[in-house]
Amino acid sequence: MAVKDYIRERFFPHIWCAGCGHGNVLSALLRAVEQLSISKNEIVGVSGIGCSSRITGYVDFHTLHTIHGRALAFATGVKMSRPELNLIVTMGDGDALAIGGNHFIHAARRNMDLTILCVNNFNYGMTGGQLAPSTPYGAKTTTTPMGSPDEPFNFCALAAACGATYVARWTALHVRRLTNAIKEAIDKKGFSFIEVIAPCPTAFGRRNKIRKPLDLLRFYYDRSVVKNNLNPGEATIDFDHNLAVGKFLDIERPTFLDHYEMVNRGEVEAWPATGVDASAAGQRKAG
Repeated sequence: MAVKDYIRERFFPHIWCAGCGHGNVLSALLRAVEQLSISKNEIVGVSGIGCSSRITGYVDFHTLHTIHGRALAFATGVKMSRPELNLIVTMGDGDALAIGGNHFIHAARRNMDLTILCVNNFNYGMTGGQLAPSTPYGAKTTTTPMGSPDEPFNFCALAAACGATYVARWTALHVRRLTNAIKEAIDKKGFSFIEVIAPCPTAFGRRNKIRKPLDLLRFYYDRSVVKNNLNPGEATIDFDHNLAVGKFLDIERPTFLDHYEMVNRGEVEAWPATGVDASAAGQRKAG
């Protein structure tokens, strides 16, 4: 299949602002699934609310455009009912780690077999440019006009600490590396997380004195340093020194469905794992 076979051409031209990085992410995603030769009927795209969530409207897969912050909950339900499908979840920084933060940590803890594309543009771009959990310290938003007093999340560290099996970060200008990362993430069994640093010239850039789209994209790219296998806890976003990008984590561990099947087959050792029948001991004590 050609790349154009995976898009809904009737919905173009897209609604993203000029210079927005979401088009690059969509392009990388389409090229990844095309190079993997995945049938459209084998993919489900899930999104919440935000600029990144429009991706599900443009791809010709099975898609769910869900409510704000709940994309991972819907994706979990689909994966549980149809485990053979490839679930690709597109999220924004606020959608994923603010209102959706609790769903994020537990989906990673369970190691749900999902591919997460988190487009980080450092603010709530669609709703006016408000403070997000990714906004750099000191950066201006509509709700922090004097500069953000908060320390932002390290998304990659959070994903790894909660149990992800694949963690990477690229900018929207690392198109080929991002495409390869998406291919690896789709093929990876488990919770695969890719953070994409993307420009938002209309909201974030305008308020932080980098109004031109190309200048903002170059600002991120020029500060990027590839550090594959870096400890995710050290992959902080530091624009004064360097922005660590690369593949930080690629490990194996059982998924939630693996554990679920073992429990249903009665193959899980009784708890506590001491050789004692806990239920029988409890009955003797009660007697």
